[in-house]
Amino acid sequence: MSVVQTRGLGKSFDGHTVLDHIDLDLPAGTITAVVGASGCGKTTLLRLIAGFESPDAGTVTVAGRQVASRQHSVAPHRRAVGYVAQDGALFPHLTVGQNIAYGLAGSPRRAAVRARVDELLETVSLDPSYATRRPHQLSGGQQQRVALARALARQPAVMLLDEPFSALDTGLRAATRKAVAHLLREAGVTSLLVTHDQEEALSIADQVAVMRDGRFTQLGPPLQVYRRPSDHFTAAFLGDCITLPCTVTGGIADCALGQVPVDGVSASGAATLLLRPEQLVATVVSDAERRDATGTVLAVEFLGHDVLLTIDPDGDTEPIVVRQHSLDPPAVNAKVHIDVVGSGVVLP
Repeated sequence: MSVVQTRGLGKSFDGHTVLDHIDLDLPAGTITAVVGASGCGKTTLLRLIAGFESPDAGTVTVAGRQVASRQHSVAPHRRAVGYVAQDGALFPHLTVGQNIAYGLAGSPRRAAVRARVDELLETVSLDPSYATRRPHQLSGGQQQRVALARALARQPAVMLLDEPFSALDTGLRAATRKAVAHLLREAGVTSLLVTHDQEEALSIADQVAVMRDGRFTQLGPPLQVYRRPSDHFTAAFLGDCITLPCTVTGGIADCALGQVPVDGVSASGAATLLLRPEQLVATVVSDAERRDATGTVLAVEFLGHDVLLTIDPDGDTEPIVVRQHSLDPPAVNAKVHIDVVGSGVVLP
């Protein structure tokens, strides 16, 4: 069952279309990530579901109740929606406990409210003693957890997260998003996350929607969207990719790297083959095996656990980049043979 549904959702500002006929379903208990570049419309989608904006077309349904259309709009506080902003948006003049209790009925001094605050703090892996602290006494990750606890206090049907980890440093961002995703799954809360961070979307979501100019280019499970992109934009936005001219015959693409199987292709003829850098493995060939070499290493970029190899394939193909482990990588000018792991995708 879908907790949130949008149908034909559209929104324009000053004659500029920001959202164009968006259809989206959020299955119960799942995390959906909408990923796209700045200005593509993903935050506007979140604001329409939250009730901060009204649609020009289409409808929004939350927990089986239509809460927005062109004709009417239910107030945000009556939508059973929780919202976590990019910076947490905690009230600086209130304690942590008062922030969390803000959406609860009754005074923060009541025993029942204090008990609920302590329970929510434990839910987000913070000690109840944090209730007496002020927001400025917390780290960025702790502030985001308090913001999540405040949003969970009202027991929303859906949780909306607007790039909640972007203000954190790299190490803290990874740890916080992992903790928050775990908390949301444990609580069984249906969630919608908008982000421009591809790794973030792919790592914590059950389904990913890639947005471009107010429309979805593809929607599906992370692995499917990453490994079987529908077009070049989706492929390139979700990670590095390699495109090679090829000729397809009987489900096999013949390209500069040899013959590569492709899935779901019945047509034959000239096409473009897409591969991910991690699908390629470069192996140094000996002088006696030079005729089996695929290309020559032009550059080696050490990244710690990985190494990026820029390789010039034999023939007229542009140089390609191979990502592989950094143990004993080929040297510059080495002749290498490139093996392809798995199958490729033929782009339209």
